[in-house]
Amino acid sequence: QVQLVESGGGLVQAGGSLRLSCAGSGRIFSSYAMGWFRQAPGKEREFVARIKWPGSTYYADSVKGRVTISRDNAKNTVYLEMNSLGPEGTAVYYCAADSSWTAGSSPGEYGNWGQGTQVTVSS
Repeated sequence: QVQLVESGGGLVQAGGSLRLSCAGSGRIFSSYAMGWFRQAPGKEREFVARIKWPGSTYYADSVKGRVTISRDNAKNTVYLEMNSLGPEGTAVYYCAADSSWTAGSSPGEYGNWGQGTQVTVSS
């Protein structure tokens, strides 16, 4: 098991940028696949990005080119850099981890979740 704590959310104007962080506990953080998901009010939780080892990244089509996921295993932290944010970016963003390298874009594939951080994009 790994415990996750997200930070970096807040209010940002449309077109702006934001970087979210997710700090994980445990010595085996580097062996976990990490994902970012978001959930807007009244909507289901949706996949944003996933990283396994550095360079092995996968993005939702809706954010591709505007979002970058990265990880620093020495700091037990995964990041989500978001640029050109639009109103659709308003959501609670969740960090997720799973010990299976097959974890992909479905929330059910991840066994560990953070509490979420709110991102609000103003128009």
